[in-house]
Amino acid sequence: MQDHAYTATGCRGREILDRIGDKWSMYVVFTLRGGPKRFTELKRAVEGISQRMLTVTLRGLERDGIVRRTMYPVMPPHVEYELTPIGDKLVGTVSSFLGWVEDHFDEIDAARAAYDAREGRPEVRV
Repeated sequence: MQDHAYTATGCRGREILDRIGDKWSMYVVFTLRGGPKRFTELKRAVEGISQRMLTVTLRGLERDGIVRRTMYPVMPPHVEYELTPIGDKLVGTVSSFLGWVEDHFDEIDAARAAYDAREGRPEVRV
């Protein structure tokens, strides 16, 4: 791994991290790990996402080659989204990250509470 990929001058890595690390992309990738899903299935599965944000997220993931959109020429139109081979490879990373988050919730909450107490801030839960 080259360090310059994550610097301001070589922002290719940061560009991809911005895509994957946005509010919804990891959840969409994780949801698609079980196979193709229709838009409405994804919308139901990714709790809290708006229709517009799901559309924007899917387009970005499709543009980056992580998700494939397939439209079937039937009436009404049938569209499915699925992970591409590189999207499948990303699932392990996303799963590891989400596992790390679950493993460290308590420590993160304690660190935030200690920081807020030191800084005289009211405790804020995210």
